[in-house]
Amino acid sequence: MSSGVRKRMVGTFTGTGASLDIKVVGFRPGSVELFNETDVTEAEWLSSMGDGSAKKEITAGDKTFITTQGVTPLANGFNVGTDGVCNGSGDKIHFVAEE
Repeated sequence: MSSGVRKRMVGTFTGTGASLDIKVVGFRPGSVELFNETDVTEAEWLSSMGDGSAKKEITAGDKTFITTQGVTPLANGFNVGTDGVCNGSGDKIHFVAEE
């Protein structure tokens, strides 16, 4: 029987601008939040969204929904595509992944 406690992993990576697997999570996430410290932007993916998608918000407050190059869950983490908010080259990006 499940304990009812959800797993959560918090971390940081440096964006590459190319598709990047983040495999330090240790579980398949049901949600991923990304906070791009360099560009002061953020993105969010939920399990009800399609692979490669995300809701993103840029510094000016504009919100958009992308259907490609966003976040895709993996068995032990997630993949970030080439979208600049999710994975800008050289950007410092913090994440919160929850089961």
